[in-house]
Amino acid sequence: MKILADENMPYVQELFGDLGTIETVNGRELTSEQVKDADVLLVRSVTQVNESLLGLNCKLKFVGSATIGTDHIDTDYLASRDIPFSNAPGCNATAVGEFAFIAMLELINRFGGKLRDKTVGIVGAGNTGSAVAKCLEAYDVTVLLHDPVIQGSDPRDFIPLDELIARCDVISLHVPITKTGEHKTWYLFDEVRLNSLQQGTWLLNCCRGEVIDNRALIKIKQVRPDIKVVLDVWEGEPNPMHELIPLVELATPHIAGYSLEGKARGTYMLYQKLMQILGKDADKSMKSLLPALWSAQLDIESIPSEKSLLQLTRFIYDLRDDDELFRKTILDNSSKNAQVNYDNNNGFDLMRKNHKHRREFSALRLVNTGQSDVNWLSNLGFSGVGQ
Repeated sequence: MKILADENMPYVQELFGDLGTIETVNGRELTSEQVKDADVLLVRSVTQVNESLLGLNCKLKFVGSATIGTDHIDTDYLASRDIPFSNAPGCNATAVGEFAFIAMLELINRFGGKLRDKTVGIVGAGNTGSAVAKCLEAYDVTVLLHDPVIQGSDPRDFIPLDELIARCDVISLHVPITKTGEHKTWYLFDEVRLNSLQQGTWLLNCCRGEVIDNRALIKIKQVRPDIKVVLDVWEGEPNPMHELIPLVELATPHIAGYSLEGKARGTYMLYQKLMQILGKDADKSMKSLLPALWSAQLDIESIPSEKSLLQLTRFIYDLRDDDELFRKTILDNSSKNAQVNYDNNNGFDLMRKNHKHRREFSALRLVNTGQSDVNWLSNLGFSGVGQ
């Protein structure tokens, strides 16, 4: 069996190695010629899986995408050819939730105020949006939700988008990209909606770049510096608009979900599905893939402020490092290159490929040495709290 896998997917050899021959490829540049003799295709969001890519292949048994979204997959075409497909819903939800929470703490540290005094609106209340809400609610932050797609079948309370914009100090975006239909999300935040943001609003996008009209955002930010923006995703990836980057408070290369746990979970979910299709037992565990947990003694009284909490989260993941690297890689490299058609492809994707240092809160085992209530830390996701 030949298994073709994106070179940026971790733990493929460990999980799939005894099933056949593994060949890793650049997912963004994958061709139909490379795919024609594959039995299994494992991709990420940078690969468009459609008839053009698979037209030469007559033996494909499974297509897996280690992603939450499926907008890069022509599922109708796969179904027409009876090719089983699976994605990995929720695999990196915890990572995205913690990324957004940390980004908010960073903005508090930079601009003042208290996160607990903010009202945060979450647009898109699926796996990732719910993970953001979980972190915020653990920290007693008021959360409002907007999601017209699921509100009819979900017991939580939802409000219209314009009401959310009017009531919220922070807006965090977690929707799939849909270009047509009643609930279209392409340019959901266009120039009109961006202009309607309340004074001092913080806007975070950790889903898809085109949910925000980036050119309109440039225009708005030039006259409204009161709006603070965190962008992990960019219109036109892997070539973000250079003029937007200096206007953004925190900028990263689509790595909000790139924790070791999240990436391992995505690959592992595809392994489980393929083993099911092959009628075999999934006898490997995800826990065996990951490094051991860190441990630290914690006196709860040592984190009396949000600044102290930020310092604790920075021990797990310092968002400033990726922000600095992004600006240096994209802006500095392009300014040194005199060619008009400078290609950020290598820089943007290389940062994603090399992003292997980040862990989730659960990687840190905290031992409470005092008598204070530590349940909120446990609810945030830290391990060993209260034990």
